[in-house]
Amino acid sequence: MKTLIKNVLLLPMTSEEDLLEKGDILIEDNRISKVGKFYLDCELDLIIDGEGMLAMPGLINSHTHLGMSLMRNYADDLSLMDWLENKIWPLESYLEAEDVYWGALLNMMELIKTGTTSFVDMYFYMDEVAKAAEKLGMRGVITRGLVAFSDPEEKSIEETRALFKRWNGKAGDKLRVMVAPHAPYTCPRPYMEKVLKLADELNCPIHIHLSETEDEVKKSVEEVGLTPIEYMANMGLLNHHVVAAHCVHITDREIDLVKGKSFYPINNPTSNLKLASGFAPVSKMLSQGINVALGTDGASSNNHTNMWEEVHLASILNKAVDKDPTSVRAYEALKMATVNGAKAMNQIDDLGTLEVGKKADIILIDIDVLHMRPHHRLISSLAYCAQGSDVNTVIIDGEIVLRNHQFVNVDEREVIDNVEKRTRKLLERAGLEYREGVISE
Repeated sequence: MKTLIKNVLLLPMTSEEDLLEKGDILIEDNRISKVGKFYLDCELDLIIDGEGMLAMPGLINSHTHLGMSLMRNYADDLSLMDWLENKIWPLESYLEAEDVYWGALLNMMELIKTGTTSFVDMYFYMDEVAKAAEKLGMRGVITRGLVAFSDPEEKSIEETRALFKRWNGKAGDKLRVMVAPHAPYTCPRPYMEKVLKLADELNCPIHIHLSETEDEVKKSVEEVGLTPIEYMANMGLLNHHVVAAHCVHITDREIDLVKGKSFYPINNPTSNLKLASGFAPVSKMLSQGINVALGTDGASSNNHTNMWEEVHLASILNKAVDKDPTSVRAYEALKMATVNGAKAMNQIDDLGTLEVGKKADIILIDIDVLHMRPHHRLISSLAYCAQGSDVNTVIIDGEIVLRNHQFVNVDEREVIDNVEKRTRKLLERAGLEYREGVISE
């Protein structure tokens, strides 16, 4: 299969100096074989006219909870632990596998439609998430969240081992599996040690929440005499490739501790703002050479999963917090959503840039729109002006999954209808009533 994208502005994300020339992209099977201005003397299966559009690597959502889309707008304006303990965890106890399938499918469609081609997910019923990704042709990392108090017989640890055998490297190598202890405060030391041992056994990365709130850090110091990141380092976490969600309250000492390690903090600005968790010291980590990537968190705490919102906030929020308008510049924010995300996924050899030999995960963005005119500096337009609705075409692994804003291999209406049905049944099982947009007990 040979596909040519012609007459398109190219944003390769290879360096800030290597920007925006008009050219073509040749895709052969699932990889990029040519980029730039070149003469082509071969038969093509498909030609896409990129006039009026910009091509760049697909965005990477490095931390999310896809199945939680069924709880979007269900519990808001609460602190993290109140939200988790009194709203989310009780309702999640009524979830069924089919709920997670349709919820994940809906959320992946939202990701694709707004230009995200890869995700790192943590939840449960992860076979259903894998099936949804396979149906859509999406790339992702699936991780079964491990929580000790809901796993007294340690069955979830065995589930992760089985999940790895079933799905790691499957769906044309678009799916990978990581080991995912939820957080130090939900995984006491004996349980966490078994989880880390599993990661050693499978030789795979770890996905975990760390230092999301001040209270979490305070309790960790009170209980074990160490901050969460220090505590986990003491247990050997830093011997692994670590995707560390949030790191809002990472300390200077911890930054020195993780610097030079395979430690990838994931900034979740919208979720951290909405839950009043605080502001991650993004510019400080970046200045120390730490690879900070971007994620949306789940649709129940964000409440969208549109990565352009995170790119926008990742830049402007840190400028305000640092009282420095040069903090986290536009290109750095875009890099967090592409190159840095590929590194966090441990797939930088294949993803994150438009280069010959890389996997063809490409998005085409309409730039001939009112809110991007005039085109003084398109890097700024993308970071500060772009909307998810500007994404016209999405290609994952060389396959078109969205063309002219329309899905190629899934019925959007069918998915929405099934999500509504599953949500109503979920609330009925929990003894809640859903009517006219109001939930009542």
